[in-house]
Amino acid sequence: MERILNGLMAGAAGTAALNTVTYLDMLARGRASSSVPADTVDRLVDTVGGEFGQDDQGQARRTAAGALVGYGAGLGIGTLYGTVEPTVRRLPLPVAGLLVGAVAMAGSDVPATITGATDPRRWTLSSWLADVVPHAVYGVVTVAVYRALRR
Repeated sequence: MERILNGLMAGAAGTAALNTVTYLDMLARGRASSSVPADTVDRLVDTVGGEFGQDDQGQARRTAAGALVGYGAGLGIGTLYGTVEPTVRRLPLPVAGLLVGAVAMAGSDVPATITGATDPRRWTLSSWLADVVPHAVYGVVTVAVYRALRR
């Protein structure tokens, strides 16, 4: 149980770090937030016959649902890391962190690609960096916090 709780807390720290890096990028480049999380959730809801609505409230719900799914993924991947950590304990922090970050990135990009909310083949270099860097930070922070809690 301790590994699961530590993983959950580490995932929360990693998620906060991912969001911070993302917002710093938005601030520095003056770019808008991505619609991909909301579009992905919207398409998933549509496949089960639901809908958020076309008004402002519907758009607000799409945005909120996309963000909440992201938080859930961050917490869930941190928890998953806590359960498998004994098998990867000997990996150096940067390696373990980048692996966890890659899992997190796949966890968001694969569903978005499958639903057609995005197409990574059409991403620019800056789009790739805006996805890779925050997920790498997520992974490194998640692993570092987990290891600090384990001590």
